[in-house]
Amino acid sequence: MPPPLPEEIQRHLDVFVAAAQNAFGANLAAAVLFGSAADGQLRATSDVNLLLLLKRFTPQAADALRSPLRLAHAAIDLQVMFLQENELADAADAFAVKFADIIARHRVLLGNNPFASLHTSRDAVLRRLRQVLLNQQLRMRERYLLLSVNEEQLAGAIADAAGPLRSAAASLAQLEGKPALSGKQALEAFVDQLGEPSLHAALQAMSTARETARLAPGQALPAFTGLMTITEHLREHAETMR
Repeated sequence: MPPPLPEEIQRHLDVFVAAAQNAFGANLAAAVLFGSAADGQLRATSDVNLLLLLKRFTPQAADALRSPLRLAHAAIDLQVMFLQENELADAADAFAVKFADIIARHRVLLGNNPFASLHTSRDAVLRRLRQVLLNQQLRMRERYLLLSVNEEQLAGAIADAAGPLRSAAASLAQLEGKPALSGKQALEAFVDQLGEPSLHAALQAMSTARETARLAPGQALPAFTGLMTITEHLREHAETMR
């Protein structure tokens, strides 16, 4: 059982979900918290991720939710996915890595659990995992050039890398039939196999950046290059899988 949410986050979520009920009425099938908020792993840099599953989305109904969403986004960095029920299976296939993570860790706030019987295919997860890791490599190369001279900004990029890399490692472990692990545990286990101590230092710096949004002087650059190396190894491993 995950720990309760911080009081402020729970309060803002309650207000937003009630506003969503008022806005969409019977068209709101479920409200599902996912990601780090769902399993009690929120950190200073974490988003609060919510999925609203709808029978039908109309701009006219959504208009009433504009102000509550802006307020919740400003207060707790709420990010909302508006998904129709008839889109759920296609979304799970198109964004298989993301939905594999949602299936593994979510908390239903309203309605029935839409993920109780939803599964992502192995082929879809592997195909999407390769895309995610390639995109992460490209993004990190750009971040390196743009931010490597500014340690504060680079610390933010290090924190941002945690979600994609941990989800990728968890998906790899799942594809290999290993026992279910959290994203953090799966990434640590993957790096263990590489046998490079400096990469563990990069993981520790990533955790610190997530928790505090900053790193000690001189830590950010080696941590970021270490994460680039880990990303490369993850992608190479994914490319060899069948």
